[in-house]
Amino acid sequence: MLALTIFCLTYFGIALGKIPGLTIDRTGVALLGAIGMVVFGVVSTESAVKSIDLPTILLLYSLMIISAQLRLGGFYSWVALKIVPFYTHPRFFLLITMLLSALLSAVLANDIVCFAFTPVLALSLIEARLNPLPFLIGLAVSSNIGSAATIIGNPQNMLIGQTGHLDFAKFLFWCLPPSLLALLASYLIILWVYRKKIENQEKRIYVEGEHLRQPFDKWQTSKGIFLILILIVLFFSSLPRELSAIGIAGLLLCSRKIKTRNIMGLVDWHLITLFCALFVIIHGVSQSDYLDIVMNQLSNMGMDLHNLPVLTAISVILSNFFSNVPATMLLIRFLDPLEPAQWYTLAASSTFAGNLFLLGSIANLIVVEQASNLNIKITFRQHATVGIPVTLASLLILLGWLFIA
Repeated sequence: MLALTIFCLTYFGIALGKIPGLTIDRTGVALLGAIGMVVFGVVSTESAVKSIDLPTILLLYSLMIISAQLRLGGFYSWVALKIVPFYTHPRFFLLITMLLSALLSAVLANDIVCFAFTPVLALSLIEARLNPLPFLIGLAVSSNIGSAATIIGNPQNMLIGQTGHLDFAKFLFWCLPPSLLALLASYLIILWVYRKKIENQEKRIYVEGEHLRQPFDKWQTSKGIFLILILIVLFFSSLPRELSAIGIAGLLLCSRKIKTRNIMGLVDWHLITLFCALFVIIHGVSQSDYLDIVMNQLSNMGMDLHNLPVLTAISVILSNFFSNVPATMLLIRFLDPLEPAQWYTLAASSTFAGNLFLLGSIANLIVVEQASNLNIKITFRQHATVGIPVTLASLLILLGWLFIA
């Protein structure tokens, strides 16, 4: 009963995003839940450590180091400056921005891309005097959708891929078609929503943001891109993904110019801590039969997770209640290891669900937070105006794909 209490309190706090009266965020709430599991003897220290899926953590950590290499090499600033000349054609500029965001997120993970790309894109939009909202919301939306296409596209996909022992190529070939169609639909929806507001903004926003742009270093950027291409090739091989990724990350740390401290400073330790804490919490509650009882009750009510449309619906609901990473950790325990389509469906649905509301995806929150640092406010309502139709369209595309895949 104690494990269930800690679990419920923790997930309720994650859903709220805070603990009333305290300045604590979702990561802090999850960490307190994990600490509670250990301190109150639900799990031992040894079993808590063993419950953490090290391959998933290694993969996530490695991709953060690789992205840090590109960021310190000025890659994101260089990309933003390369597409700025297209701002005179805002609709085409939006298309390029969303395509780049989706592509980068499929390779480098959406949270990482949003964290690095949002400031330099926002600064460029301010200088071009474009309305930043459709472009930044488009960045978040396309980043989520693009990340659904690959095992390394987002944290929940990494967890699904590692836990389900899924093949990189098969995952890509199954998830890519609905992701491309959803990306096209989201672009058209944003164009429609902002059909009269995509041109120049009425008021000038003054910010000091030149420090956000890293000087472009051709060698460091080229080295990073070259090793990423090698890593992608390795992902199609039989080598363990986490070993390939950590090996490439190790090579990038061997630098004569970029200090290890600078690279490590760009690792999102908050996200890694969140993952580790959630592993401990799920392990603690899974030692009892509470979760199995709930799932059996749902199955008796006709909501069997092995039914792909049902899995999609439950995934969407939980992802928007708890955020998609905690929701995925809850659901993967009940998937059939011999049915890859269930794992693919969970990956796509939980990722698409992240676009519904701001709280559905960490990538959304990153974009909003980074934009607010430049005096650009994205409200819950403004995001939902785009996010709701985009998510509905994406899920309809996914359901259609389930019947023909």
